[in-house]
Amino acid sequence: MDLEKALATSDRIILNDLAFYGYHGVMLEENKIGCRFRVDVECGLDLSKAGRTDEVDDTISYELIFYAVEKAFNQKRFKLLEALAEHITGHLFEAFDKIGWIRIRIAKPEAPIPVVKGEFAVQIARSR
Repeated sequence: MDLEKALATSDRIILNDLAFYGYHGVMLEENKIGCRFRVDVECGLDLSKAGRTDEVDDTISYELIFYAVEKAFNQKRFKLLEALAEHITGHLFEAFDKIGWIRIRIAKPEAPIPVVKGEFAVQIARSR
């Protein structure tokens, strides 16, 4: 699959600005105290049948995607946002055969770095 073309043209289910509290990070404070994370997920799949039938069995419930993301987020601690994003992506691919590609963005708006405003984030895109 041409990932760039798929990202530009295909159907998708989007979960934006999900908030989680976790203990991911390199610094001791992050592992001990934890901090907030924001997660955006786009799952590419053909939604045309669901659009015609209005049946949830012809799509993937965004509720199920949310719970899969939440489970993967809490399953293991990671030092890097890159590794966390890769883990969540792999978990979603395993859980849902219908997904052809995933784009995920993970932000740490309160990283222990002395910045007044802003966030630190990574974004990855993967296809089967």
